[in-house]
Amino acid sequence: MKFLDEAKIFLQSGAGGNGCVSFRREKFIEYGGPDGGDGGNGGNVVFRAVNNKNTLIDFRYKQHFKASRGKNGAGKKKKGASGTVLIIEVPCGTSVYTDDKSTKLLELNTEFEEFTFLKGGKGGFGNYKFKSSRNVAPKKSNPGEMGTEAWVRLRLNLIADVGIIGLPNAGKSSFLKSVTNANPKIANYPFTTLYPNLGVINYDNFSELVIADIPGIIKNANAGVGLGIKFLGHIEKCKFLLHFIDCSKKNILLNYKIIREELTKYGPKVSKKKEIIVLTKSDLMNKNMIKKNITKLEKKINNKVLSISINDINSIIVLKNLLLSEKNKNNKLASKKWSP
Repeated sequence: MKFLDEAKIFLQSGAGGNGCVSFRREKFIEYGGPDGGDGGNGGNVVFRAVNNKNTLIDFRYKQHFKASRGKNGAGKKKKGASGTVLIIEVPCGTSVYTDDKSTKLLELNTEFEEFTFLKGGKGGFGNYKFKSSRNVAPKKSNPGEMGTEAWVRLRLNLIADVGIIGLPNAGKSSFLKSVTNANPKIANYPFTTLYPNLGVINYDNFSELVIADIPGIIKNANAGVGLGIKFLGHIEKCKFLLHFIDCSKKNILLNYKIIREELTKYGPKVSKKKEIIVLTKSDLMNKNMIKKNITKLEKKINNKVLSISINDINSIIVLKNLLLSEKNKNNKLASKKWSP
């Protein structure tokens, strides 16, 4: 499945049906009078968030969405049928912007959350509604209201518990593949990951943790170098970050600062998130060198540092348990209510 996180679509709600001009004509009924029914209302355009989608690729092949119009009224005071509601299903985490991207109109984060974006036009009145003591046989009716239309832009920010960040070839995709059922592309060259990947870690106590792996970030990515930093939008909703650093590289501290600078330039939504720092590929160095690097890095950044290797199952288990405990801490803080 191809990944697409931005799309531009055209929306149009249905027009209302026209009112009817009709008079009752039956045998033995001398004064039938007006009996024209009202037109039906036009269909609404509704956005609905669903969990079984994680890309906007469907909107690449279809960009125009139009709700059906209401049916016209008929004689015997029959009201026209209303137009069918047009439901547009989008992945959870989708935001809707104006065409110029200047204003966010809505955001859908939870499954089955719905929002009526465009309302259909109202149906017109039939001539029965215009009957009065002065005008007992009106011959006029109202046309239905026109539907509204708009061009909008959709932007998908993946919803995950943890976002993995780091330079290219830091072992992000390898870790994702080892702890989840995801199958990201892994190779020995930079920018193997070209779009975000999602994976779910399943624990023995039936807990789950969703991980988002985004493409590698390099120096001056904010200026468009490499793949840029637009993919950082996919970790805006993450509770915390998992920062991977290749311990086989010469200057570990410099590699750490490069990522931190890019996060700061992107904005506080990402740069202020808590991060867990992990040295990867620890099997490529001896234990004494790894301990020196960890001690040196901890003193410089004033934060705890872990080391893992894909070939060391115990280190992976320790990191998995740490991720779950951090998730539980965040859930407790989010559910803690204020009390006087």
